[in-house]
Amino acid sequence: MIAFLIWVVCGVVFIGWGISAFRSRSTKAAGFWANAEMFEVNDVKAYNRAVGKLFIGFGVIFIALGIPLLAGENSPYILISTIGVMLESILLMVIYVVVIEKKYRSRK
Repeated sequence: MIAFLIWVVCGVVFIGWGISAFRSRSTKAAGFWANAEMFEVNDVKAYNRAVGKLFIGFGVIFIALGIPLLAGENSPYILISTIGVMLESILLMVIYVVVIEKKYRSRK
């Protein structure tokens, strides 16, 4: 039960980042990659909303993937959580690069 609660807290952190980016009124684009130079964005507000939706969706699915933790110790269902989060993370990066970055990168 404690593992699931920690899992949910991590998911809520992603949802919080998503809400923060989604509701941002800043002229600064929300970062996605850690320690990476941010590209120039052509529409910051729309970009932040897209990144916010992406993080909110990630957090919700992350929490749902943690449900097998409720099955107890030594449950083989934990593989669903482990593999699911790996696939979800890869999908998150693919969506960001292929859809969001491609759409909002300034073309000069």
